[in-house]
Amino acid sequence: MERDGGRPEEASVQPGPVLVFGSGETTPGSQRAYNWLFSRFAPPVRVAVLETPAGFEPNSAQVAGRVADFIAHHLRNYRPEVTVVPARRRGTELGPDNPDILEPLFQADIVFAGPGSPTYAVRHLKGSLAWHILCARHRLGAGIIVASAATISISRCALPVYEIYKAGADLHWEDGLGFFAPFGLNLVFVPHWNNAEGGADLDTSRCFMGQSRFEALLRMLPPGITVVGVEEHTTLAVDVADRHCEVLGSGGAVVLRSDGQRRFESGSTFAITTLGDLCSPEPGEGIPSQVWRQALAARTAKLAPLKPSAEVLSLMQRREEARALRDYATADALRRRIAAMGWEVRDTAGGTQLERN
Repeated sequence: MERDGGRPEEASVQPGPVLVFGSGETTPGSQRAYNWLFSRFAPPVRVAVLETPAGFEPNSAQVAGRVADFIAHHLRNYRPEVTVVPARRRGTELGPDNPDILEPLFQADIVFAGPGSPTYAVRHLKGSLAWHILCARHRLGAGIIVASAATISISRCALPVYEIYKAGADLHWEDGLGFFAPFGLNLVFVPHWNNAEGGADLDTSRCFMGQSRFEALLRMLPPGITVVGVEEHTTLAVDVADRHCEVLGSGGAVVLRSDGQRRFESGSTFAITTLGDLCSPEPGEGIPSQVWRQALAARTAKLAPLKPSAEVLSLMQRREEARALRDYATADALRRRIAAMGWEVRDTAGGTQLERN
């Protein structure tokens, strides 16, 4: 693959923060985790919900829609603008390689991927245009949220939960998306780490594998893998730029390496080097050059100061004329029209100013 690098506009680029949910991504207890991420972006926060992990389900639009509705309702202080990206199945019109439906990914401050099937998500995202855009946007500062199936799919090795737990397949791992691999971190994420749905009769911890089966699975992993278990209703917040992680929610996170196991309780922070030897990829490394250029252009456009349209300026002029005639009712009406178009009028000692609202 080609890549671009060394441009001046890339010098200050830092990767965005990542939320890794163990479960509970649409429950009231997740509010603190979302605030941790959303507070880093200026409102209105643009959110793209990627439908791919649930793309095989007939109701995949509703699955993604529930997430979109949760964000729109529970995070309205950030004035979220939420778009569902229906990239469901490769080789179809609604697929992860169709640029016509992927534009919201370029514009998003935050990209969310969640419920569905981990192995389906890997098959339909790996090497896709949607995946390259997501990675490019993250490298350029966008936040990423993964939950449920997507949490597993971004691993270096993905746990085939349904195939083993539901269909009786032999214990094995499948190649994952390796989201953190360009940063030198070969991670395997295991949500539902302390799941207890099986009660006293069936051990469903370790994402429904049970401790005994999971220990066998651990022995199958290649060398150099770090396993990160995230408990129910818990989120691991990963800040690559600031080189630290934070545990949010009601449970903890467990880090398993060849040199031992460590547990971090809710509210604790730890260095990202606990997960491995962090490195910084070159700008655009591993991303097709055309995607990288388009992502850079979208970022530059978003950072550029917005200018009021000719219509807004015309309304401003009419308001000034109304104020000069002491026609304050008309001036107030014009002010409201300007506000509806996204601009706030400020009357200061130095004159009238426009600010984006």
